[in-house]
Amino acid sequence: MVILPLAIIGIVALAFGFTAWKAKAIEMEFPNTGELIDVGGFRLNSLHVPKPPGADLPAVVFIHGASGNLRDQETAFRRALDGRAEMLFVDRPGHGYSERGGSENGFPDGQADAIARLMEKRGIGKAVIAGHSFGGAIAASFALFHPEKTAGLLLLSPATHPWPGGVDWYYDIAAKPWIGWLFTRLFSLPAGLMLMEKATRAVFHPNPRPEKYLQEGAPALVLRPENFRSNAVDCVNLNAYLRRTALRYREIGAPTVIVTGDSDAIVSAEIHSHGFANAVAGSELVVIRHLGHKPDYMATDVVIAAIEKLAGLPRDLEAAAHMAEARLMPQAEDAPPELDLSIEKT
Repeated sequence: MVILPLAIIGIVALAFGFTAWKAKAIEMEFPNTGELIDVGGFRLNSLHVPKPPGADLPAVVFIHGASGNLRDQETAFRRALDGRAEMLFVDRPGHGYSERGGSENGFPDGQADAIARLMEKRGIGKAVIAGHSFGGAIAASFALFHPEKTAGLLLLSPATHPWPGGVDWYYDIAAKPWIGWLFTRLFSLPAGLMLMEKATRAVFHPNPRPEKYLQEGAPALVLRPENFRSNAVDCVNLNAYLRRTALRYREIGAPTVIVTGDSDAIVSAEIHSHGFANAVAGSELVVIRHLGHKPDYMATDVVIAAIEKLAGLPRDLEAAAHMAEARLMPQAEDAPPELDLSIEKT
């Protein structure tokens, strides 16, 4: 009679021990490459590339998506913009190596406020605010609530509008105060390790995932318990936040470009990208055929052209998109993703 409870206790202890050990191992494999700066009661982590001599572009602030960290956007853009612009790659509150801060950071406007304060600490007055996926909701909120700091708005496969339904069940569990604490220390890390290969390939589908993405983008950082919980809370809160915020997008006056793919299985281009383009007067929507959820990696040249256009340079984004389509078509995979990671759950 006593053996079963003791066995359960032993299994739980092993799971806790494995999670603590593996989380530390992940940190050793992917150490912090940024700098923690106090932004008002908590520290935000970022990698700052100072303005180079002869820069021909404004500063650019890059905001990563769900389950991400600053390495994701740094890998995509730092080399491409080297010598041309000041760059700020940010670990969103509770992600990567940033501290979470207060409950306001469970919502895009709170995170946008934190990034605005970080820009002040870094001496950046105005910048092109670039957000990918979930980062698009934060970038849109930044442009809405901090227009004086927004030189331009660039959204990449963004999540910006409410959708029918909710989010994945494991986010609902992980976001809960007590059960979520246990869940992230017993199940989410080992399960995430088993699914990492398929999950990251599904995010890029139908395009091939870059060979070195698991190392250079460091997606494993999100599997650490506190990161996973922060990510879950963000996702659980997003839909309700967008219901009350999306109606205000028409107030955004910054020059705006949205880049999305017609084969995005993660975030509906019709709901979000098209919806945002319809809401923001003067915005330009660029839809690239054969492109999934990662224009930052698979159509980097189009994104750079969009930054140049936001800087006032003459650029034909449709022509750039057509060139990307020709390159992507032979790479597109016919098989559907093995995991359904879509934000919109019904």
